Amino acid sequence: MREIQFREAICEAMSEEMRRDETVYLMGEEVAEYNGAYKASKGMLDEFGDSRVIDTPISELGFAGIGVGSTMTGNRPIIEFMTFNFSLVGIDQIINNAAKIRQMSGGQFPCPIVFRGPTGSAGQLAATHSQAFDNWFANCPGLKVIVPSNPYDAKGLLKSAIRDNDPIIFMESEQMYGDKGQVPEEEYTIPIGQAEVKKTGSDVTVVSFGKIIKEVFKASEKLKEKNIDLEIIDLRTIRPLDIETIIKSVKKTNRLVIVEEAWPFGNVSTEISHQIQNKCFDYLDAPIEKLNTADTPAPYSPVLLAEWLPNQSDVIKSVKKVLYQK
Repeated sequence: MREIQFREAICEAMSEEMRRDETVYLMGEEVAEYNGAYKASKGMLDEFGDSRVIDTPISELGFAGIGVGSTMTGNRPIIEFMTFNFSLVGIDQIINNAAKIRQMSGGQFPCPIVFRGPTGSAGQLAATHSQAFDNWFANCPGLKVIVPSNPYDAKGLLKSAIRDNDPIIFMESEQMYGDKGQVPEEEYTIPIGQAEVKKTGSDVTVVSFGKIIKEVFKASEKLKEKNIDLEIIDLRTIRPLDIETIIKSVKKTNRLVIVEEAWPFGNVSTEISHQIQNKCFDYLDAPIEKLNTADTPAPYSPVLLAEWLPNQSDVIKSVKKVLYQK
């Protein structure tokens, strides 16, 4: 086991799958000559050549469509968006073609494609570059949505995503690319659709995913000083949603807090709240608490941004609220 960066885990996953399967290729803005906007494809052009690591013009609709079309001729593309904010330009190809081809063709055409890149806020990038689209894509049947929070999960889940025969939305974070974590040198994959209990506990279940889960771990350390023991679940996959892992935990702790970097209306935590109250109502000793960003576009000011995003202090307040503590 060695310690590598998140970006290196992404690069290893793509490179290993391209060595294993010649139908896999990478396409996107600056993925080749520049080694990736965040250096997640460093060295791949040298190894695989410009027919499999392909720089594109600034035309997300165009190269997303090329990727979808190429699946129909037997390829397995990885399409990198420099940020998922730019995916809005190509969202018609994702929603109306990638997600629907299998059904519209009567099962004749699977669509094994991975759309990957950073989502959510990343510092002072302001309103149009700080949006989380996890729940937007998870709303669409036919898509699978993955949001890893660490290098180990990122590599194992990306390898599984590349091998999957359905279209995958694989969401990262600009603020995680430099994060380091333990990643095996040997081959491994992680099943899509399985959440993981990252920390066992007895008092409150806290569910989160992506980079915002870091605030949950910080809060857990502080709450430990108050003898409050959190059970922390990392969803890893948003769709399909592993609700059974959450149910099992809530039946033990009887309390649930959901922490998500997204606007509060109609998000992933809303769906989890509905499913838990529907399937686990009798086990709840307090109303479910969900913690999201403020219901405004992301501000540019660092002072306002700190207030806009959920943080460890907010998590602590939410946990104490479901415990009826001040």
